[in-house]
Amino acid sequence: MEPAYKILIADDHPLFREAISSVIASGFAGSEIIETDDLDSALEITRGNDDLDLILLDLNMPGMHGLNGLITLRNEAPTIPVVIVSAEEDKQVVLQAITYGAVGFITKSSPRAQMTEAIQQILNGNVYLPSDIIRTGKQSSSRRNRNDDNPISPELLNSLTRRQLLVLERMSKGESNKQIAYNLNIAETTVKAHVSAILRKLGVHNRVQAILSASDVDFSQYLKR
Repeated sequence: MEPAYKILIADDHPLFREAISSVIASGFAGSEIIETDDLDSALEITRGNDDLDLILLDLNMPGMHGLNGLITLRNEAPTIPVVIVSAEEDKQVVLQAITYGAVGFITKSSPRAQMTEAIQQILNGNVYLPSDIIRTGKQSSSRRNRNDDNPISPELLNSLTRRQLLVLERMSKGESNKQIAYNLNIAETTVKAHVSAILRKLGVHNRVQAILSASDVDFSQYLKR
């Protein structure tokens, strides 16, 4: 039997709250869903429910003031995973949300099955990023010339073994360790060892930084060798 979760949906659009509630009810049977429509009430609910498994947070609801609301919520409830759910598809906003403590970013245009998969990955302890945005670099024209993504140098990529490159490629697609192990036909413990080695070689502190750094890498070029 699937575990039941306690999930807060904080969004000021009733139709979207209804839609995401339906996704959770069908994908995670037995879960308790709490709904609210502004940041103040979301903060109040988190104070009274420290056993929440997940908060799905709209970026533009009353009280949020963009990512400031995320920062406030993370300070108030640092142990509860927060996922931004937004119509925003600007790459820089996605990256900033992760930098400020979100464990995932789900676009409201995502198909139902993709939303379910994203929520499952996050509940499993992984980070979820919209790979289509990360890979294609959708961002506003005013920010397009900024080089904030800290791309990996060719020298660092060449320092990775072929298997480490394969693992990093799948990480950048948003796959969990379990999925990578299955797809590469190796043990999950082996994947974890490769991930640790990748982080060390790339000089990054966590999985998210590695994924963001590798978002524009053409892995086929490095896997030819």
